Amino acid sequence: MKKTLFILTLLCTLQTFSQSKFKGFSSISNPTKVWIFFHIFKANRSLKVSIETNKVSDSIKRTKLLDGDGAGGQVDAFRHAYWMARLRQEIGEKAARSLGKAHEKGNYLTFKKMQLEDGVVPDEISSEMDLHNNEEGLKLTFKRSNITRKELIYKIVNSIKKGNMRIIKKDDKGNFLTCDDQIISKESLKGKWKNNKCLVTSKK
Repeated sequence: MKKTLFILTLLCTLQTFSQSKFKGFSSISNPTKVWIFFHIFKANRSLKVSIETNKVSDSIKRTKLLDGDGAGGQVDAFRHAYWMARLRQEIGEKAARSLGKAHEKGNYLTFKKMQLEDGVVPDEISSEMDLHNNEEGLKLTFKRSNITRKELIYKIVNSIKKGNMRIIKKDDKGNFLTCDDQIISKESLKGKWKNNKCLVTSKK
């Protein structure tokens, strides 16, 4: 009986996700599906936080608070930090961290399929950046914290400007750079999980 109830609950949760803005359950990576399986009762809250995070990040991108770069820049760092901070508020630190790790495992699978994530194919340095910024976000709040979203936004922005987070080094034209400031050609990045992009402090 307990097993039957468990399966029914799982199916209901998956149905909710399939009708969500994640464009159907089939589009969710396998590592994230596994996370959902083991966090059934936290899945809906995590979905709402994820949707909220995208909306807030899009709004931040249109302001002058950060660099406007959502793919390897300060806005990208903001998105991950905000996501983790809000998830920790809603579902706790351990579950939030494990979802972040599941997302990065999914990005590796996305790379292997050569699909786009945030407009670019993910790679190792991007994953390293995301995991670092996830941890920084987790430090900024706690479960059931009463910090307002506005306060959290400015807390994250200040952390980014202090250099606590990481971004990928680029020039003013958006070209990726090595740590020696050499432009990396787009051709040399194709099909490579490991490359010579450079991770730097988020302070500009």
